[in-house]
Amino acid sequence: MQVNVLARGVKKSQRFEDVVEQKSKRVEQLADRAQRFDVKVSNISDKTPDLGERVELTVVAPGPVVRAEAEGGDRFTAFDVALDKLTERLRRKKDRRKISKGRPAESVRGADLGMVVPEPAGTAETGEETGASPVVIRHKEFPAVELTPEQAVDRMELVGHDFFLFQNVETGRPSVVYRRKGWNYGVISLTEAVETFEE
Repeated sequence: MQVNVLARGVKKSQRFEDVVEQKSKRVEQLADRAQRFDVKVSNISDKTPDLGERVELTVVAPGPVVRAEAEGGDRFTAFDVALDKLTERLRRKKDRRKISKGRPAESVRGADLGMVVPEPAGTAETGEETGASPVVIRHKEFPAVELTPEQAVDRMELVGHDFFLFQNVETGRPSVVYRRKGWNYGVISLTEAVETFEE
């Protein structure tokens, strides 16, 4: 497994890279087919860099990408917290694979879907400030993936997001699954526009 440590707007540290290399063995044990383990370090805030650092972890392997991130007073603290989250997600993925080989896994259909987003490879992201506002709107583009809502929930849990955008294989419509209170999920789907809105 290839280990990449990327520093964005912060200095690289050989000591940190050594710690990452040593602790990456935990990832390799849980994801034995992993091809790449990316560790990205950046400041929590570009305007106030002394607030601490953010660490983003990504495991690229056959199947869905698994991600985790955390913030801390320094990169070592943030890395440990993010690594705990990542290993928990990898364990769940591994357990799910074992269950599906032995007996059918319990479907998320049992969860309340309420109303009837690894960034995968090929993701494009841009960020820009809107006028004089400090609000930054990030734009992402990635290939559409055809999934059932249950599969989309699984993917969402693996990347640790509160929502996941996908093409619903059952309806053919762009849809979003999202986390509600407890272990409930919702699905929002687009229908054809009935009227246009102009500002």
